[in-house]
Amino acid sequence: VQLQASGGGLVQAGGSLRLSCAVSGSRNSINDIDWYRQAPGKQRELVAALNTDSGVENYADSVKGRFTISMNNIKSRLYLQMNNLKPEDTAVYYCHVQDRWSKTYWGQGTQVTVSS
Repeated sequence: VQLQASGGGLVQAGGSLRLSCAVSGSRNSINDIDWYRQAPGKQRELVAALNTDSGVENYADSVKGRFTISMNNIKSRLYLQMNNLKPEDTAVYYCHVQDRWSKTYWGQGTQVTVSS
């Protein structure tokens, strides 16, 4: 499985961005998708997760009600819709998936910068 993230950029506080992650390879084996982020000087943190079998979504408290994780029907694209962005959302965002054999894969990261 290969992942290619895109969609980052510079946005003002209160604005929106949609991150996208192109998935290639053995897409049908994927059963968990996630978005992580890492701000300068901080550890990488889980932002949003989706189990593709159950449809259950989970979000970090800091983004609940503002971010939405999704995936298209053929598992070729993952998305993170980010609304009402705040300066503290500034980070490099990474897509991440896990397959049915618990093997994990990372995208290369895309920078999101939110100005106040």
